[in-house]
Amino acid sequence: MTVSFTLSPEQQQLKEGARAFARGTLAPLMDRVRAERDPRTRAGLMKPAVEAAVEAGMLRGLIPAPFGGTASSGVDAAVFIEEIAAESPDFFITMAGPLIALAPVYEAGTPEQIQRFVAPFLADRGAPVAAMAFSEPGGSANFGAPAPADGVLTVAVPDGDDWVINGRKAWSSLLPGWDGDGPDIMTIVCRTPGGVSLIVAEREQLAGHIEVEEYYDLPGLTGCMTCRVKLVDVRVPRSHLIGAEGDGVRLTLNAFMASGASIGTFATAAARKAWEVAYAFASSEKRGGAAPIIEHQAVSDVLADTKGRIEAMRLLGWRALDAVISQDPAGGELALHAKVFGSETGLAVVNDLIKIVGVTAYDVRFPLVRHLTDALAYPIIEGSNIGVRRRQLHDIMTTEGFDPLSASGLA
Repeated sequence: MTVSFTLSPEQQQLKEGARAFARGTLAPLMDRVRAERDPRTRAGLMKPAVEAAVEAGMLRGLIPAPFGGTASSGVDAAVFIEEIAAESPDFFITMAGPLIALAPVYEAGTPEQIQRFVAPFLADRGAPVAAMAFSEPGGSANFGAPAPADGVLTVAVPDGDDWVINGRKAWSSLLPGWDGDGPDIMTIVCRTPGGVSLIVAEREQLAGHIEVEEYYDLPGLTGCMTCRVKLVDVRVPRSHLIGAEGDGVRLTLNAFMASGASIGTFATAAARKAWEVAYAFASSEKRGGAAPIIEHQAVSDVLADTKGRIEAMRLLGWRALDAVISQDPAGGELALHAKVFGSETGLAVVNDLIKIVGVTAYDVRFPLVRHLTDALAYPIIEGSNIGVRRRQLHDIMTTEGFDPLSASGLA
């Protein structure tokens, strides 16, 4: 099969549509979001944009075609994510909860579960949201660890035909939903008598049983509703268990593969926008000299080096998302490389670009430092690089028979 890096006419159309929405709808919105100081209020400002995206069919574009959506290839996903995240990674994170929360349903759900839990996200109006209730306030890098370690502390107790769930969750976007009564779907990582398991709760079961303990005030990704919540006696039918009891660790790790790969594309978007700002600055500003500072070799070297790293990040992101979504055996390793390499390279790129602009970049009104505060999140969200992702790479590389050429297709 021929390998091509040229976007098809359909992909060009996807890019142009996403870019128009990002620049026309999201860029002005983010000016309002950044001006708002209350974290709950500014997150609520995202809702009309989600409604507009749903009406435009963008939410269906996150649901795989076999389950009623229009999602296609990983390259399509990467192109779409980069264009949206270039203006508002906050918006994509807000809208894209189904990517993670429904992944275990696609993998291990019954036909009845799939039909029931996917249905809200096939709508053509409204602002349906989903949350993967995974992280806990004490940290979740070792959520599957057996006793005497704590592991996951949220507990689901069988009670007749129901599970009764109690625990505390944090960090996942929109855990309380738009109004405090929960998202449309919450996939809860919890401990059952059979081990770590996944149980899906619907909004009607969550309403009145979520206590918001804190709305986090984030330095970047400020439009994301990020909270610490307490689940109190959430009663869910036993039939909402995804897979079998004890399948939760495997299903959870699998669910975060595509989202992990996408972080490389988020980082590409942040680095791309920062580069555009720094390049325009260097091309026009003399800083008291006789010529624009891009004429100085030290400045042009930084621009050249950072531009090359951005191109490498982008191509790795394309390859990783393509492999994950097509279920290529190399998908797991490539997703991890995209997450680790992309997030850390993106952060380094933005930091290097700040250095050539100088102290002007330290003014919050100058459009550069905000890309740094966003990029700071990428090595630590969707599975921190130190606590989770490098450990997963270690497991892959220490597996008997590991071939270092497998991911490249050159084995």
